Amino acid sequence: MLRKLDERTKKKIIFFSISISIFLWLFWGLPLPTKLSSDSIPVSTKLFDRNGKLIYEIYTQQRRTPINLKDLPQYVVDATISIEDKDFYKHSGFSPSGIARSVFNIVFKRKLQGGSTITQQLVKNSLLTQERTIRRKIREFALTLVVETIYTKNQILEMYLNQIPYGSTAYGIETASELYFNKPAKDLSLAEAALLTGLPQSPTRYSPFGAHPEYSKERQKTVLKSMIENKKINQEEADKAAGEELYFAQITPPKAPHFALWVKEQLTEKYGEKLVEQGGLRVNTTLDLDLQDLTQATVATEVGKLKKQKVGNGAAIVTRPKTGEILAMVGSYDYFAKDEDGNVNVTLANRQPGSSIKPINYALALRDKKINLATTLADVPTCFKVSGQEDYCPVNYDETFHGLVQARFALGNSYNMPAVRILALNGIDNLVYFANQMGLTTLTDPKNYGLSLTLGGGEVRPYDMAVAFGVFANSGIKQPLLAITKVTDWKGKVYEETKPEDVELTGERVLPPDVTFLTSHALLDNNARMQAFGESSYLNVKNHPEVSVKTGTTNDRRDNWTIGFTPQAVVVTWVGNNDNTPMSGAVSGVSGASPIWNKIMKAVLDKAEKGVYDKNESGHAWPGQPDSIIGKTICAVDGLLPLGEGEGAGCPTRFEYFMEGTIPEKRTGQRMDVQIDNSTQNRPVYIDPLGTIYCMDCPIASVSAIIRYPLQ
Repeated sequence: MLRKLDERTKKKIIFFSISISIFLWLFWGLPLPTKLSSDSIPVSTKLFDRNGKLIYEIYTQQRRTPINLKDLPQYVVDATISIEDKDFYKHSGFSPSGIARSVFNIVFKRKLQGGSTITQQLVKNSLLTQERTIRRKIREFALTLVVETIYTKNQILEMYLNQIPYGSTAYGIETASELYFNKPAKDLSLAEAALLTGLPQSPTRYSPFGAHPEYSKERQKTVLKSMIENKKINQEEADKAAGEELYFAQITPPKAPHFALWVKEQLTEKYGEKLVEQGGLRVNTTLDLDLQDLTQATVATEVGKLKKQKVGNGAAIVTRPKTGEILAMVGSYDYFAKDEDGNVNVTLANRQPGSSIKPINYALALRDKKINLATTLADVPTCFKVSGQEDYCPVNYDETFHGLVQARFALGNSYNMPAVRILALNGIDNLVYFANQMGLTTLTDPKNYGLSLTLGGGEVRPYDMAVAFGVFANSGIKQPLLAITKVTDWKGKVYEETKPEDVELTGERVLPPDVTFLTSHALLDNNARMQAFGESSYLNVKNHPEVSVKTGTTNDRRDNWTIGFTPQAVVVTWVGNNDNTPMSGAVSGVSGASPIWNKIMKAVLDKAEKGVYDKNESGHAWPGQPDSIIGKTICAVDGLLPLGEGEGAGCPTRFEYFMEGTIPEKRTGQRMDVQIDNSTQNRPVYIDPLGTIYCMDCPIASVSAIIRYPLQ
């Protein structure tokens, strides 16, 4: 008896063990049905411009934008139910006829297909794999029962419409509507809804973008027919929808790809990869998409014109200096251009600035009162002796020397020799430190640079140049650049928000307003640059005489820049080649980047003055003149105060602005014995700040003056 009992016990244990094993095999690791409505469902992140226009969508393998059921047209719901599950509101998750068909297929055709209701499809696509096994079918059955228990029919339908695949990377009806028709699902017509709701059965086969687009039309008619059978529409409505011409979205390249990917990088650093790619973030940016498109088109068009000049690429960045808002960022003439590594964002790349860095050198000397705009510098052959280095003997871009040149005209005409002389006055260490303060992050150890630094001997980023020139535009305040104004999730939870009006001019002051006024005024003075650039160049913006501007071309013509600004806008443009091959000699300060800059600057100022970016802005925004700035009549020859007025002045005169404490002395009529040829004669002379003696009425010397650096 005990033996028999033991046998029975053993059988029970074996039975239960097998049962538990089967149960565990069937249901171990079964996902929770609550996952369907949780935040774990991947949702695409979307970037918008300042006006709410979609710029870019970030996702992994699936694009997904949820929408509420109540926001959909009723015929989207009716079409879906009619074609997929006409008894959806009547059954408890399973269709009797569907089950019968499924059993028939399994028994007689040995196929696991058929019988799927909307709930089953939701479970299969969102919670399970697509494998066709008995185990998966059983798991699907169990989960379907639970889902039907814990969710209402409308909740299930809404989840289905938001999570089912519609082809390509589109998951959910909202994303499908955007992909195929470039419109939100709430605006779908009956014809469009019928086509989309027919896709889930076989998205690849029925895709209007597929190999057989005619199949999508046939499927659309099938959907309309099912709606008639379910009494959701009549024959007349169906015929009208079937005959409606559909206008599909054009497959276009992404908008502002360099900007978008850069913003994505910032978001990822702050919030992590998973949240950015799957968390459904809604990101408002500062970009003006209309201006971005104009900037991109301008760069592409003008670079195309310069192919014969061996110019392969171009870039531009546009900002609002008061707030730091980035209005446009074009990293190359074409993101997809393989010949110039178009995917590289040149606005964030290190390039030599050429003469475009000179205003920073001049501003430092003005700040420290080592010069004023009337300071006269000897633009004569000069060699600088630096211990342990070869003599540095710079030449001007035009390969000539101009004698005595006042700082205003030396900067305006971008003469090299005066700029090097000013750097010698400043000191390389001081300029590197000051450039860092202005926003140039790539100039680091002064030991890496020589006196050629003021001619572009270092490398800078266009992005940083926008920050630095923004200091001039902001009367001395360095405003960090701003790209993101608000980040929320798709449900409205706010992660961060920055209002541009709240950060306006809140940055660090790095220059006094009188210095920025003088620098800006010299750079907007067409008379001051006329000798080098001509009276009518691309540096003059039509109807905008208030614009300050500086060009820059490296000696080897590997980089060409134009940078301009007003208190309303900063525009930085660059042309060159990503592989650093030189451009032809035809590229100069009045060509290359200047035409690009001119068109963009006019466009952004025209918009700014209409109050597009700030309703309080209107008219031309000139550099603000501080009360500390004093105007004086000076001698046009040597920059000193004349001896008298009118005819008694003793020299031709002009007007100039000065900071307090920098007004020059009166002319003294200084004379000195000067050796000319083999004779020594008493001549009128001028001694510049570096001690170079310049004979006022002698030809420019052909022999180089010698200056030791650092100055003693």
